[in-house]
Amino acid sequence: QVQLVESGGGLVQPGGSLRLSCAASGSIYSINNMGWYRQAPGNQRELVATMSRDGFTNYADSVKGRFTISRDNDKNMVYLRMNSLKPEDTAVYYCKADGIRTARSGYPLLWGQGTLVTVSS
Repeated sequence: QVQLVESGGGLVQPGGSLRLSCAASGSIYSINNMGWYRQAPGNQRELVATMSRDGFTNYADSVKGRFTISRDNDKNMVYLRMNSLKPEDTAVYYCKADGIRTARSGYPLLWGQGTLVTVSS
């Protein structure tokens, strides 16, 4: 039924920028929280940024001032603008959504497939 699909990842030089997008597809009435997590090789998945439906944001300390999360509730999309990228930002970035309400029922928690961001010169 509902799927999350990320896009926008790729190779970028240190100091560069990327903008990730996540689209929630399906017959969706609403989504509570949407956000981004990342997982580097050998590491656990960690929070990057989240945004509630009413616009409350939460950022990891490591990305504050560099990354900006935004979302379009009508389109059921969430974005992550990443500026001043560092090699330490290299990871697979995953979109997460919770409290998804649909015509049938809903999804308490849903993950996307991930998009790879590589920061290297």
